[in-house]
Amino acid sequence: MADKSKLTIRILILIIALLALAVLYAFVIRPTVSGFVMNKQIDAYNQGQTDLLNNILVQLQQTGNAQISVGDEYTLTLTGRLDPVSPSQ
Repeated sequence: MADKSKLTIRILILIIALLALAVLYAFVIRPTVSGFVMNKQIDAYNQGQTDLLNNILVQLQQTGNAQISVGDEYTLTLTGRLDPVSPSQ
């Protein structure tokens, strides 16, 4: 009889430990990992925007125009000079 009681207590302790781990995962670990992943995605998106603008500026400086594809049928062409603006203007 005492062995059955000890076994029951051990099983209950195991169930409580598993439930505690599930709660810890749901409310601490998963939100932390999701936040980390979201921050990395935002950083990558911002870096992509910066790289795109830098590439457009370099292309404008080298060739005087830059072409950007818009969809399958259209192309946006940017033309112009990139001269520094003097303070007197």
